Amino acid sequence: MSESIHPSQCWECNTYCGSLITMQDGQVTKIGPNPDHPGSKGAFCVKGIRAVREWTDNKNRLLYPMRKVGARGSGEWERISWDDALDEIADRIAAIRTEYGPMSIAGAVSGAAFSRGAVMALLMRSIGSPNWMINQDLCGGCQALSEKLTGVPMKNGEDIDNTRCAMLVGRNPYAADPTQWRALKALKKRGGRIVVIDPVKGPASDLADIWLRPRPGTDAALALSMAHLLVKWGKYDCAFVAQWCHGFDAYKERIDQFPPDVAARLTGVPAADIVAAAEFYSDGPSVFVPGHGIDAFSAGVQTFRAFDCLVAISGNLDRCGGNRLTKKPKGFRTYLDLIHDPQFRLPIEVERETIGAEQFPLWSGPEGWQTACHNPSVINAVLTGKPYPVRGMYISGVNIVVTYPDAARTIEALKSLDFVAVATQNLNPTSAYADIVLPKTTTLEEEEVQLIWGGPCIGYTNPVLSPRGEARSDLAIALGLRDKLAARGALTVDFLPWADQRSLNEFLLGESGITIEELRVMGFAEFPYKLGNFDETGFATTSGKVELFSQTLDLLGLDPLPNYVPPTADAANEEEQNQFPLVLLTGLREKTYHHSRFRDQAWARRVSPDPIVQIHPETAAVYNIDDAEWVSLQTAGTSTACRARAQLTENTPRGVIATGMGWWEPLSDDPEMGACEININGAISYSGPWDPVTGSPDSRGQRCRISPA
Repeated sequence: MSESIHPSQCWECNTYCGSLITMQDGQVTKIGPNPDHPGSKGAFCVKGIRAVREWTDNKNRLLYPMRKVGARGSGEWERISWDDALDEIADRIAAIRTEYGPMSIAGAVSGAAFSRGAVMALLMRSIGSPNWMINQDLCGGCQALSEKLTGVPMKNGEDIDNTRCAMLVGRNPYAADPTQWRALKALKKRGGRIVVIDPVKGPASDLADIWLRPRPGTDAALALSMAHLLVKWGKYDCAFVAQWCHGFDAYKERIDQFPPDVAARLTGVPAADIVAAAEFYSDGPSVFVPGHGIDAFSAGVQTFRAFDCLVAISGNLDRCGGNRLTKKPKGFRTYLDLIHDPQFRLPIEVERETIGAEQFPLWSGPEGWQTACHNPSVINAVLTGKPYPVRGMYISGVNIVVTYPDAARTIEALKSLDFVAVATQNLNPTSAYADIVLPKTTTLEEEEVQLIWGGPCIGYTNPVLSPRGEARSDLAIALGLRDKLAARGALTVDFLPWADQRSLNEFLLGESGITIEELRVMGFAEFPYKLGNFDETGFATTSGKVELFSQTLDLLGLDPLPNYVPPTADAANEEEQNQFPLVLLTGLREKTYHHSRFRDQAWARRVSPDPIVQIHPETAAVYNIDDAEWVSLQTAGTSTACRARAQLTENTPRGVIATGMGWWEPLSDDPEMGACEININGAISYSGPWDPVTGSPDSRGQRCRISPA
């Protein structure tokens, strides 16, 4: 028996922890952390240890192409060959393309954090369609657009290891990021300060020196007030602001509208606590640690802008112990670089027709962050034919029936399409409505190279196993489909010039000097970088500076300064508040699951068998709800309800209930597999109001009601 250890990385979430995979006689026997990885530094979580292996070896895994038998959603399938599957997909797409035009075909994928996002975008463009959907309007998009508009790309650049004060906002690293959680505990041990801003009490709140508990959706007022205090006290970086910030005078006028007493009235946080938090943060270096808790709101960009500008004026931008800006080796391409590369773009007049580009030009179309569509507008186009028909869809690696709000409307759209193909590792509520399903490879069978922002380093996913059954990678599927479409004259241009995944990875490495061989040995490659070299880099904004006053937003007629926007729940009329008296938060995280993934793994279901909704005991008493009782939950935006198991806890404020997303029932005979019944996205609206920049809905902070089920 021979044993070998292979460095790799886990990319089941965007923490990208470095891993060591132990192999014995061609089988994976163990997956554990890589202590030498510069990003994760030996941190790891149970999803990397257990879920990755069972994702590959699961007895329910899809291993062969399948065609539906009977009506779509019947749950009846027959096995077919890859040739037959690709021929049928190509025939159906070509027919739709001929009748309705290339833009009637849309793709759906999780996003461009992994190669599948770029592959999907380039496949759709090869067909002649600019339309592809991503999940980031619900997860990280507001943060990304704020950083882009402000000129501070600092996602995952939180240098907790060298900070004096960490300020967490809507973040639960205990469940979401083992690297951050380890760093925060070390910070506490060495005497550093921790400020937590979160309506829900969690492990980070227990660790905090000060915990601010704002009303849901009011966080921006805290950031603006803290900025006001730093400027008032003269504890901001005057030299950096003078040289590298655009619009400080206008910004100062805005933040002066938010002294602590005003912020206290808006947020419910005592003014003295706001002052104390500002004092801690002003004693830097300090680091802002953001989470999705402030992301999925219709004012998400403004909220992130308030915090991003605070980071900039405080002197904590690209500083040891602060928020590092994203760095990459010269000559290396990220997946976003690939998407925006002119050699892989459709004509601009075509990209301007991307669904959502007219209303959200910084999200969709030629100037968009990932150029992707506005998802609710695509669903609407499927059902109404406006602004033009969408009749065919190819979905890969994303379970949109579960992850998109208003699951019933997404199902209705899928049912009404002329053709749906889904590539997936297992049958799920989305693939249930497909005509053809295709088996996809897993992490252990795929080779990826990507920029790890927090390292910073280039990470490597090592394909230690050959694909099980007939599974193929996203690129292999796309190349096969491209060839079939080309043979039918249904290709506009070939934007997929690589022969295989290795060729794509070498293209991404480019002239960086980093090789696949080096990555295979180490599992990563570090590269030199400088902090605070603004004279060399400038900022990618119109002014070349950090834009406290955003000229881009100003040109679009949007508020160019960070601002507090009252939560949508506060705008409800008296009748609606009486009918839906509670406020819903949907961001609870669990260690066992990542969004909708791993729900069919037995170990995870033993740990977390049911969706839970946290309720304060006094709130539960008002509605006659007992602990562990199943309850029915409905929001003001839809006529549907979902079920969850009550968990009575003082962690959730009175009048607020909190739950998580991604639930479905893999063992159900129902084609929907619980997507509308036990999934919170079955009970919330996707129809707005939307963030004016990203088109993100209020998937958190909606008014709701609850009753025993």
